[in-house]
Amino acid sequence: MPLTINRTILFGDCDPGGVVYTPRIGHFVVEAGLAFLSHLLDGPAARRIFAMGVLPPARALSIEFLHPMTWDEEIAIEVSVEEIRTHAFALRVVARNRDGTETFRASQTQVCVSPDTRRPVPLPADLRAALERDLAS
Repeated sequence: MPLTINRTILFGDCDPGGVVYTPRIGHFVVEAGLAFLSHLLDGPAARRIFAMGVLPPARALSIEFLHPMTWDEEIAIEVSVEEIRTHAFALRVVARNRDGTETFRASQTQVCVSPDTRRPVPLPADLRAALERDLAS
């Protein structure tokens, strides 16, 4: 089941024209993804995943800009599981303004790697189970 994170666009998120500065959207995606994983794992995502014996670096981030966002605007960022693979998983992120207009869509892929070798390893069972629960709902 998707998780929705509400966010207000801050003055510091914007360029001099008052529109969200493009790189900030990447931050919104990462921030929402961590909140979603924390929700799935019933605690701080990074700490939970590290405790599973893996590191979860980003492998890919794709963002499609659909509608401008401006200072003081409220957006709802919905996050869900897009795909589960052997060594990686992808999250789907969709943001909408108060009118329901999609402002951006994104996909974020994270891969699980060994902290010792920095090579891909299979998703830990607990992480896979949490992701599969979301995918099934």
